[in-house]
Amino acid sequence: MGRGRTHFFKDLSALPWPLGLAVGVCGYLAIAYGIPLVFARPGSAFAPAFKAGSHPLMPLAWVFLGLCVMAAVASFFRARHKRRLLDTRAGLDSISALGWRDFERLVGEAFRRRGYTVEETGLGGADGGVDLIVRRDGRRTLVQCKQWRREKVPVNVVREMYGLLTHHRADAAHIAALGGFTADAAAFAEGKPIELIDGAALLRMIREVQAQSAVALTRLPSVESVASRDIAHDPAAPNCPTCEAVMVRRSNRRTADTFWGCSTFPVCRGTR
Repeated sequence: MGRGRTHFFKDLSALPWPLGLAVGVCGYLAIAYGIPLVFARPGSAFAPAFKAGSHPLMPLAWVFLGLCVMAAVASFFRARHKRRLLDTRAGLDSISALGWRDFERLVGEAFRRRGYTVEETGLGGADGGVDLIVRRDGRRTLVQCKQWRREKVPVNVVREMYGLLTHHRADAAHIAALGGFTADAAAFAEGKPIELIDGAALLRMIREVQAQSAVALTRLPSVESVASRDIAHDPAAPNCPTCEAVMVRRSNRRTADTFWGCSTFPVCRGTR
């Protein structure tokens, strides 16, 4: 695959898969029928070639459609991989087990579930930089992901991010780091549009979006809640033995037995 075609495929696969398919269909119709309609006009030197049942551009139309279909398939599976990355995280150990690339995808998916549009810049790499650009409500935020498990992010990294924030004229910057930040780094970020997200804060963000996704899924016909849907209203609710999330009281519709179920079901199926 040539360099130009590679970039084209990469750009297409970065789009939502339905949009990629739509581009393919529109492009196919334009090449297969739109262009021939122009060249087949009376008096055109190309009219004889394009009046035939199979004109010279048909192979190009099929190639374009095929590339778009492959890009849409790649986009579909990439999006599913990101959803599973987030849905299967049960604690800091499961987050720290990810590679740096999947860690970036996890952070991006967490922002996406919170209503942001997410652009993966590819400018960061394993050592950091601007890994993501997230947008919401007209604000543009730069995100750097540091999957340092045993090291705290020093102040010079935060200074560099502040410089990137100014250079790109963004509204804010976030740095997500599993190992946390040094005291100097936290002091430098104070009062600036820089949010430091340590491992505990990232886990809270992930559990929040997991719980939001579970709210709609808990309406399955086999299980229903017999208590308030707001788990904060039940002070007796225990923590899940599997993921430590707050549990909610549920009942089995077949046997009428009540039990405690994890609030993140079906992501976690812990019960008491």
